[in-house]
Amino acid sequence: MNKTLQILLAEDDENLGQLLSTFLRSKGFNTELARNGKAAFELFSNKPFNFCIFDVMMPEMDGFTLAKEIREIDKKVPILFLTAKSMKEDKLEGFAIGADDYLTKPFSMEELLARITAIARRSESANDKSDDTLYIGKIKYEPELRLLHLDKEVKKLTTKENQLLHLLVKNESEILDRQATLRAIWGDDNYFNGRSMDVYIAKLRKLLKEDPAIEIMNVHGKGFKLLIKD
Repeated sequence: MNKTLQILLAEDDENLGQLLSTFLRSKGFNTELARNGKAAFELFSNKPFNFCIFDVMMPEMDGFTLAKEIREIDKKVPILFLTAKSMKEDKLEGFAIGADDYLTKPFSMEELLARITAIARRSESANDKSDDTLYIGKIKYEPELRLLHLDKEVKKLTTKENQLLHLLVKNESEILDRQATLRAIWGDDNYFNGRSMDVYIAKLRKLLKEDPAIEIMNVHGKGFKLLIKD
């Protein structure tokens, strides 16, 4: 694995959560622990994570709901579920949501490490395109630096412009759910934040219009979609 994993761990069992986070940090993974699904979603919305480990049964928001929310804004981040259940139906639901793997409690730390390594390796080989430099049509985009390389200038994006554009690019040709995006970037999907997002979408359209192949579509009642014509 080339990149250090930034792991979001959601586990409501205090002892197990501490044990897991201490173990993962000892293996060199940057790990943040959330005590419930709601806290985990807030962390994911505000920090860059490239691996998720979620307990299924949690207060505030269970692991399946959390994964659904995250899948609305990031289709590719690997998700490993931890569960005390071994019911086939639960596993099917998890995989339907987009889980990469399942680990049934109790499990050994060595097994957890083996699963993480295997999933991360698969994910890395499936996504060779680095996030350091991306191309939107013909326009070069550096999300880490918040830079958009236009014909006549290099535009420094605001934090929210960058978050919104990055989500659109990561989910190219997929519908970016309006409410989930508002919760991820603005923290609340109320009317006023919705109007603010519409303004940001208009700004991004203006910036990207120099490449006619790029279109940010409104999908009525659902959200937005970034399309890049061949």
